[in-house]
Amino acid sequence: MTRPAPTRLSAAFTRGHPALVCFLTAGDGDTAANLDALVVGGADVIELGMPFTDPMADGPAIQQANIRALAAGTTTAGIFAHAAAFRARHPATPLVLMGYANPMTTRGPEWFADQCQKAGVDGVICVDLPPEEDAELGPALRAQNIALIRLATPTSGAARLPAILSGASGFVYYVSVAGVTGQQQAATADVAAAVARLKAATALPVAVGFGVRSPAQAAAIGATGADGVVVGSALVELVAEHGPAAPAHLRALAASLSQALKTCAKAPA
Repeated sequence: MTRPAPTRLSAAFTRGHPALVCFLTAGDGDTAANLDALVVGGADVIELGMPFTDPMADGPAIQQANIRALAAGTTTAGIFAHAAAFRARHPATPLVLMGYANPMTTRGPEWFADQCQKAGVDGVICVDLPPEEDAELGPALRAQNIALIRLATPTSGAARLPAILSGASGFVYYVSVAGVTGQQQAATADVAAAVARLKAATALPVAVGFGVRSPAQAAAIGATGADGVVVGSALVELVAEHGPAAPAHLRALAASLSQALKTCAKAPA
């Protein structure tokens, strides 16, 4: 069987250890400096959150980041400007937009997908668009070779997985807890079982997120067989706490997370 051509996203998951996936909200603080700090610190994939008025899957830290970003005047056009500038500075680091359907579809899915392609975006996570509504965004993204990254959760049973995985690309984001971001962490045994179940159903990499805040937690999740570990709220809190001084703190946390994941060797694919 012919393997698909490698992409920035696929390359990020072939480095011999779980990839570090770092999330920040666009427009919250000095976005460019904060993203650069994460890359320097060792982030393998960047998720850039699109601020929205009703972020129902997000906990308090990211909710507040959404409020700050919107109050600062962040727009969809501004987010794409951040993405394009990031791509110019970091040609090899994958960039994923994460957000909700309304900002992604209000001007039409073709417009959104075209803007993603022009800005050098590699993938999109749409939190509130279920597989049954794939037509709202999926075809337009696939026409531009933009990965549509799907979410699986602890309640995604065997009967549900085929729908989740159909049309998915880039990687599968396993939401390890039934709740909002940043509030709790799942038991590693439960995560390991879920990762094994997902990897038996798809060849896509599996990245695990929600509740990972420290290098020790990242290493524990990395040891479950996950192909990537997502850290968001802990980074967003540094932006809120340190403001203009946040880049140094983001770089330090990313470096410690990256080093922790490098202790988790992956089995060859």
